[in-house]
Amino acid sequence: MPIMRFDSDFFVPFLVFSIPLVAIVGGITAGIIRTLGQQRIVEMAQRERIAAIERGIDPSKLPPMPGMMSRGDDVSAMYLSPTEYARRRSMNLMTGGVITLFAGIGVGLFLYIVARDDNAWGVGIVPTAIGIGLLVSSALVRPRNGQPPHAS
Repeated sequence: MPIMRFDSDFFVPFLVFSIPLVAIVGGITAGIIRTLGQQRIVEMAQRERIAAIERGIDPSKLPPMPGMMSRGDDVSAMYLSPTEYARRRSMNLMTGGVITLFAGIGVGLFLYIVARDDNAWGVGIVPTAIGIGLLVSSALVRPRNGQPPHAS
């Protein structure tokens, strides 16, 4: 029986193909775990609600159920007011927009410096445009006068 040697001819291709496989399996596993966690939170909220109703608390005074939220499906936003939810949404879009905008500018400058005689710097236009789009959407969903924007 031949002895298998782990040299670079075997190990490098194995490593190259194992990285995407681990990333895909890890992403799917993280999604399943997140879904199970959210389901557990909804289940606990239902039990808490039933216990409160059994004790005679008016159901209209209880917070809304996680699955019955009018905006978004984020379980962490379950107890937020619509104004606070809109403010956090705007802030998250702004953060993503600034990061993507500067990443696009950085990629464009990097490619301009590396390949001065080519027009490779134009690759940075795509993430820059995405960053600008996120900043514009952040401005559109920002609550004004203490009121969240109306859903259309």
